[in-house]
Order: sequence, then C-alpha cells, then structure tokens
Amino acid sequence: QVQLVESGGGLVQPGGSLRLSCAASGSIISNKYMGWYRQAPGKQRELVAAISSGGSTDYADSVKGRFTISRDNAKNTLYLQMNSLKPEDTAVYYCRLTIMQLPYWGQGTQVTVSS
Repeated sequence: QVQLVESGGGLVQPGGSLRLSCAASGSIISNKYMGWYRQAPGKQRELVAAISSGGSTDYADSVKGRFTISRDNAKNTLYLQMNSLKPEDTAVYYCRLTIMQLPYWGQGTQVTVSS
C-alpha cells in the first residue's frame, strides 16, 4: 500500500523560508515522476513543482527562482524548499506520486505566509 506523508508546513512571515517533506512508503520513488501541488481556499489545485524519473525539474512560473524540488532516494523522501515566501503562497501543499498512470496523494500540509 502506497502512503505519502507530508510535513514541514506552518506559519511564516513574508520573505521567510520553509522546507516541506513528503515521506513515501510502499513504493520506491527514485524512478518515479513526483510533484508538489497546492490548493488555496476557493481555488483549484495547481502544480507547483515536479521532478521526473530522470531528475529533471519543472516549476510554475509563480515560484521559479524561489522554490526547489528535490528527493533523497536513500530516505525515499521528496522535498520542496521554499524561499522568499509571499502571502499568495498560502495554501495546503500536497505531494503526488504517479505509478503506472495512477495518482497517489498525501494528506497535505498547511503553509500560511502572513505578518
């Protein structure tokens, strides 16, 4: 059974940083496509960053230069380093793992950027 558990969210002031983690069990992530998504109140869930099986990365325009997606294969964990956070980054952040075209989601972690 595949499980994804996000952590690392919280309240941070504008300009601050957070690092989100997504610990996976039941599947090896090193050769999988994975992504971080977010959903703000009243808005659709959107892709923030993705990493391919080969390690190439892609980012939403709104976070380019501020967010970095990475993974630690030894820990079977996906990360999202978020710097220079803005109030508009406030959302619930989810990690997603795709296996044979089937999506698996974590429960999400709240990120609130406010002074």
